[in-house]
Amino acid sequence: MTISFGRHLCGSAAIATQQEWLVTNGLGSYGCGTVAGVLTRHYHGLLVAALKPPVERTLLVAKVNETATYLGQPYDLYCDRWADGALTPHGYLHLESFRLEGTIPIWVYAIADARLEKRVWMEPGANTTYIRYTLNRATAPVELHLQVLVNHRPHDQSTQGSGWQMEIKDCPQGLQIWAKEAVQPFYLLSETAPAQPAHTWYRGYALAVEAYRGIHPYDDHLHAATFTPTLGQGQSFTLVATTEAEADRSGQSALLRRLAYEHHLITQGKSAQPEAHPPAWVNQLVLAADQFVVNRAIADAGHLDADLAPAPADSLTPPHTGDAERAASTPLAPRPAVGKSVIAGYPWFGDWGRDTMIALPGLTLTTGRPALARLILQTFARYLDRGMLPNAFPEDGQPPHYNTVDATLWYFEALRAYHRATADTALIEDLFPQLQEIIAWHHKGTRYGIQVDPADGLLAAGESGVQLTWMDAKAGDWVVTPRIGKPVEVNALWYNALLVMADFAHRLGKSPEPYQSLAAQTHRGFQRFWNSELGYCYDVLDGPTGPDPALRPNQIFAVALPDLALGEPCLSLDQQRAVVDVVAQRLLTSHGLRSLDPSHPSYHGHYGGDLIQRDGAYHQGTVWSWLIGPFVQAHWRVYQDADLAHSFLEPLIHHLHGGCLGTLSEIFDGDVPMEPRGAFAQAWSVAEVLRVSAQLRPLRKE
Repeated sequence: MTISFGRHLCGSAAIATQQEWLVTNGLGSYGCGTVAGVLTRHYHGLLVAALKPPVERTLLVAKVNETATYLGQPYDLYCDRWADGALTPHGYLHLESFRLEGTIPIWVYAIADARLEKRVWMEPGANTTYIRYTLNRATAPVELHLQVLVNHRPHDQSTQGSGWQMEIKDCPQGLQIWAKEAVQPFYLLSETAPAQPAHTWYRGYALAVEAYRGIHPYDDHLHAATFTPTLGQGQSFTLVATTEAEADRSGQSALLRRLAYEHHLITQGKSAQPEAHPPAWVNQLVLAADQFVVNRAIADAGHLDADLAPAPADSLTPPHTGDAERAASTPLAPRPAVGKSVIAGYPWFGDWGRDTMIALPGLTLTTGRPALARLILQTFARYLDRGMLPNAFPEDGQPPHYNTVDATLWYFEALRAYHRATADTALIEDLFPQLQEIIAWHHKGTRYGIQVDPADGLLAAGESGVQLTWMDAKAGDWVVTPRIGKPVEVNALWYNALLVMADFAHRLGKSPEPYQSLAAQTHRGFQRFWNSELGYCYDVLDGPTGPDPALRPNQIFAVALPDLALGEPCLSLDQQRAVVDVVAQRLLTSHGLRSLDPSHPSYHGHYGGDLIQRDGAYHQGTVWSWLIGPFVQAHWRVYQDADLAHSFLEPLIHHLHGGCLGTLSEIFDGDVPMEPRGAFAQAWSVAEVLRVSAQLRPLRKE
């Protein structure tokens, strides 16, 4: 698809400073910014490098101030907003057009009769960003004056540069920059033009989005180098920002590699689509999907009790391990040296277990990359502990956090989808002992009160002060939506996991009966969620204050799950229809589902302000785009109208032209006009649109 804008949008400061772009490298590193070039976030920069992939993301190169001199007249092509409120210079006024080619942002500047093009991309698998300028049209040479501004700070912080002296020295075809002692250097390189070192701090960049988010909104950057190439018509100059001294300086060869890489992704994606020529927006989302896939070095797992045995193969009781009562996972052999994971969202999220498992089918199977899905599943199996997958890997490289009740249950659904797509029973056989261990731990009880209630077969979870479900906002000691008890979507997932286990056992020649029996009990117990007076499901049962009747989107999973080839639905058909209807009428928006009914006294329709205000709204009315996937799937199940169900995806397809171009936002305001908020690119948002669209398009009549 073509995502492009002319002067009518590029020349508007209000629009061009809000629309954003993103480039990535598969290591967790990225570059991002606004169409106008104005920095509005701490995270904006040309090279934000994951120094310990996929974490320790560090802003190294913030921006380039470009001035083009043509026929003796200088033209400033950049733009900055300063602490005093000034927006200057107004380089976006020279911007004739902006477009994406795949994921590569391209700016075209009109300078009298000359036309200058700029492209930005990253080298796959390397902390290297290319900024390439090409003079496509001119009647005289154009001299570029390129001031490169650098930094060396965590990507979520700001800098006050007073007194900070970086060491800048010559290296082959460029400059080497030592920002601080005991950190690795980075480089500014060029194949054709020499660099002149500089050392001037530019202070007081005003970051509008950070101000909106209630975060310190000012930043400083160091002018460290100046490049002054002169271009004739048809000539190009490439600036290379990198952590690698031997990075390829050739912009042409690097561009061809990037284009070939993206062409391969699209070719793979087409192989998995239900038609020979999928819609152009599908190809765009296939490329967006790849931006979230990252390498993760598989840890030694030294924080686990490696000497403890897994649960017995045919037991629902985990091993007893003395006072600690802890068991480590069964290791896979052989294990890969480098695994794969999924960045939950850009610019600030790392790789999260829950997000990874929810996103896996859409990011990998729908894009024709089953081997990638397999490696992600194997990677996360390495981190199983006490029957749980980690929720998050901290940015500082510390051991993972195991504070989620549903990530492990989503793992079963990801495995089911993988096996359905590949018939790879060998992986299921490898993982089956660990899957048994998960079920066993959930029966015995694991962290944070996660345990099956023997009275009704439902899974309970939660303790004071922790947040275990996907509605996990916490500000200080305040857990906004604790949902202690038996959450409805957790039990839909638990029921689904038991059916998946029964199916896997049968395929492996083992007895499925233990899991079928448990699933039958959970199915009977699930009827407790039905609130006949209100005509929809309780959100949580057996909480500290009794059942929670708040209308939330979580019950949609009781319709979308399980796969009907495995077992009976959680609810009757009439109940399913009632759930879909009430969710559609009171929670559905153009871009997903509200997290709370607008009539509820705790509803917040606007996401903004400081951390307390934002977290207070995060799951209290804010719209989540990923929920469009289960809603569309549930709607199709109930009404069997593929065209109608698919129509709910259209606004998100349109959103590819708004927000961060070519991808999908994490959240939106619950109230009109429902502005995009949160992370500007979110893995499960992209994944769910890809997944359900691929399911429905072959069934459509249009």
